[in-house]
Amino acid sequence: MVRTPRRAARIIGEIEDSALLKTFGQAGAGVFAAPSVVEREVTRQYQVRVIGRTADIRERYYAISAGRRLTHPAVVAMTEAARGTLFGRVAAG
Repeated sequence: MVRTPRRAARIIGEIEDSALLKTFGQAGAGVFAAPSVVEREVTRQYQVRVIGRTADIRERYYAISAGRRLTHPAVVAMTEAARGTLFGRVAAG
């Protein structure tokens, strides 16, 4: 059981499928965490609202390539755009 000064939550399940988790939240069967970068889409698509924020949860994204350096222009452009959009910075060198 998770306790806060005002509320007590009963954990009834652990769901790894993010779409299923959001569907349960949409139905009023619980709460879920979602990245701030997709907040607008999640609140619109699932008709849910933000009830809190935390800086304590981090999510990592990986771009995997066969070589050590990204050389394909499209892959380089997507990687740099993602770094700028998701992380607020531009790739170094």
